[in-house]
Amino acid sequence: MELDNIIAGCKKNDRNCQEQLYRHFFPMMMSMCMRYMGDTDKAAAIVNDGLLKVYTKLDQYQNKGSFEGWVRRIVFRSISDAVRKDSNYLKFMVFEEFEKSSESSALSKLYEEDLLKLINKIPTASGDVFIMYAINGYTHKEIAERRGISIGTSKWHYSEARKKLQELILQGETNINAG
Repeated sequence: MELDNIIAGCKKNDRNCQEQLYRHFFPMMMSMCMRYMGDTDKAAAIVNDGLLKVYTKLDQYQNKGSFEGWVRRIVFRSISDAVRKDSNYLKFMVFEEFEKSSESSALSKLYEEDLLKLINKIPTASGDVFIMYAINGYTHKEIAERRGISIGTSKWHYSEARKKLQELILQGETNINAG
């Protein structure tokens, strides 16, 4: 069945169409969630929450742009909500010494969703280790075992991710002040 027909059926609460939409988007949304969460159960819960929001907001989709992009934005917001709920003080933990500096005003403007966007701008391996350690609470030993790397390499990736995120935040502050 064509995606447009599935969407139309979902708008009419057709269970068959809802299942087809779920089966179509679940794998790609799960992949996206795993990038941030690292835990299959948490990622699946977030995908389910996001796809439920898709069903409830389907009438708001106006066939402008990519439907997949619209679904991704909704699921990404679900990721952001989960991260915000699970790690209220993440930004303070990640940038503890950075925040003590006089340039911490940029940090005060940083929310978890912004942090996730910045993580996408750093090298994947470092970003993944950062997420596993700072957000999901894995130890460096657990990360090393899961990723097939040494504990020292895990610590290096985490340190590099912090440095790069701090640099990106400072660049954002410079751009704010310049504008």
